[in-house]
Amino acid sequence: MLFIQYPKCTTCQKAKKWLDDHKIKYEDRHIVENNPTYDELKTWLEKSGHPLKKFFNTSGILYREMELKDKLAAMSEEEQLKLLATNGMLVKRPLIVSEEKILIGFKQSDLRRAQTLARKKRASAQKILQHQRNFIPRNGAQR
Repeated sequence: MLFIQYPKCTTCQKAKKWLDDHKIKYEDRHIVENNPTYDELKTWLEKSGHPLKKFFNTSGILYREMELKDKLAAMSEEEQLKLLATNGMLVKRPLIVSEEKILIGFKQSDLRRAQTLARKKRASAQKILQHQRNFIPRNGAQR
């Protein structure tokens, strides 16, 4: 799991504490020092099912200074993705990226659902592996 955050952001701090308290392993990534790339953002957008606007930090100073509220509607998706890739302060945070889900911002209920989904997926994979082990021929004989 990838946890993309800005250390001074209180919402990011709350999310990080929640992950740590629940002993969830993650790779920590500073959103300004290592801004998401155009390709990452495009992939996450497609995977998330959310509108692109949700990826913008609409309450951020830079967003307001650039007057993006009035400009985004006239921009193509590609232009918006390229803009997001220029500065991590434009991107809503934290971003939590897993194989199953992309979480934008922090809501405990979303993290709990993602955690449950990941747990079920692991359990299902373990059952399949166990089932396969039971049917692996040994010396030509099936169990």
